[in-house]
Amino acid sequence: MTERDLPDSLIQIQDDFLELDQRDRLVLLLEFANELPELPPRYAEHPDLFERVEECQSPVYIFVEVDDDRIVHLFATAPKEAPTTRGFASILAQGLSGLTVEQVLDVPDDFPNTIGLTEAVSPLRIRGMTAMLGRTKRQIREKIAA
Repeated sequence: MTERDLPDSLIQIQDDFLELDQRDRLVLLLEFANELPELPPRYAEHPDLFERVEECQSPVYIFVEVDDDRIVHLFATAPKEAPTTRGFASILAQGLSGLTVEQVLDVPDDFPNTIGLTEAVSPLRIRGMTAMLGRTKRQIREKIAA
């Protein structure tokens, strides 16, 4: 999959960031942070299902659900005091949820490097988002193998 072969949801997110200058990209990242979807009630009281992404500086947890039609649903939590981490989690939750297993697994591992934030945030934070994507893919592989 080439960069432009991304699913439409990720192309839209990528384009939204790349159309902006660096300062405005950070503003958009904060908007994503504020839009991190709330957990559905069935998961809100089951933090034991979520996996911590240790590479992130802030505590972020993810959980992947694959339904009978092989559609992916990504859920994430991150503290409001960690807007960068929340923003990254939100980008992935919004960009990957609703895609097929195959579409998500085909997303390039370096997708976080392609949205124009590598100069705006630290490499450590980009590695955190890359780790979130990697864990998402691993959870999907485990669920479809079961």
